[in-house]
Amino acid sequence: MTIYQNLLGEEFHKLHPKLQARYALPIDVPFFAIGMMSKIETGARWLTPFLKFASNWKFLFPENGQDVPFTIKNTCKLLPNGEVEVYWERTFYFKERTRCFNACMSIDTKRKVVKDYLGEPSLLYSDLTFDVTKEGRLLIRSGFQSVVIGEFEVPIPRVLEGRVIVEEGYDEVRELFSIHVFIHNPIIGKVMAYAGEFKEQSF
Repeated sequence: MTIYQNLLGEEFHKLHPKLQARYALPIDVPFFAIGMMSKIETGARWLTPFLKFASNWKFLFPENGQDVPFTIKNTCKLLPNGEVEVYWERTFYFKERTRCFNACMSIDTKRKVVKDYLGEPSLLYSDLTFDVTKEGRLLIRSGFQSVVIGEFEVPIPRVLEGRVIVEEGYDEVRELFSIHVFIHNPIIGKVMAYAGEFKEQSF
């Protein structure tokens, strides 16, 4: 059973069937898709140095754009300690450079959250909660966050967090998955936002 099925329980079956298939993720059988981001936007210009710094860890990045091709690959792995982990690889093909946004997710069954380690190697940790909308879309929100420094994690004050909202759905008419991501901070506003569509491909 995938970490997402485990986390959502009966709610998992309320997802659109295509989303259920997408998040079933058998061990070592990747989900791979190709798509187009209709828009990618970052926040205030003074954030650019931070976003450039984060890009060195395959995390956030400073580029903006419209109609940006991208790929997404999710691979479920069984770790030596018996824990199940999902490796996320998101690649954005801007005209002048390629950017990656990678992460590793596992589950905390006691707290009922997904543990999301962002970047490669990990630069930021975030709790994620998963919910299903009445339309059968997947809604993801961030919670507690910390900065990862080697083996140590330093909690980030709530007021400084980059709060994340993700909504993923499926368009039956066009046979495409849709994705909307918004990252913001209560003080500085938008950090990054992107929206697009993608279609599963054989891998």
